[in-house]
Amino acid sequence: MPQFPKPYADAVAKLRVPSGFLLVIVFARFSHPTPASLWMGAPVSLAGLALRAWAAGCLAKNRDLATGGPYAYTRNPLYLGTLLVAAGLVISAQSVGLGLIFAAVFAFIYLPVIQNEEQHLRNLFPEYAGYAERVPALWPKFRGAKKSANLFRMALYLTNQEYQAGAGYTIGMLFLVWKALG
Repeated sequence: MPQFPKPYADAVAKLRVPSGFLLVIVFARFSHPTPASLWMGAPVSLAGLALRAWAAGCLAKNRDLATGGPYAYTRNPLYLGTLLVAAGLVISAQSVGLGLIFAAVFAFIYLPVIQNEEQHLRNLFPEYAGYAERVPALWPKFRGAKKSANLFRMALYLTNQEYQAGAGYTIGMLFLVWKALG
């Protein structure tokens, strides 16, 4: 993964939420869904939501280092899930331009945020360095993955408020359905 200068990574971390709102506006304007594109994109997004839900249910933020569940395959399953949700929405929206914009936002905002979060985890958990050597940052590695007892817990899913991602996705898909049928 590319390394960004700390001042840049810190600055763009503050842009993550505002950029999301801007993406919603751009998404609404430049999406051209059809029933067929919705059927193709929805499974990709739903896979991303499922991955995010699984990860959130295994994550006790700042208390324990998550190394089980999806964290046995990738250090950042929440961001990988976000990438899949966005890819599915882009497929559903039938817009190459949206795909390029989403890719740019991921590269220039989310990757520096991941870098900041990983530095935070290195400071918080001494065992993070060994974990980072074994498990890839974003693209999962299934062969040779070390499984642990870090299982899904509904209480963590709710504490991490992951249901908000599902609600946002549902609103986005309903908009695309309305636009496709309208």
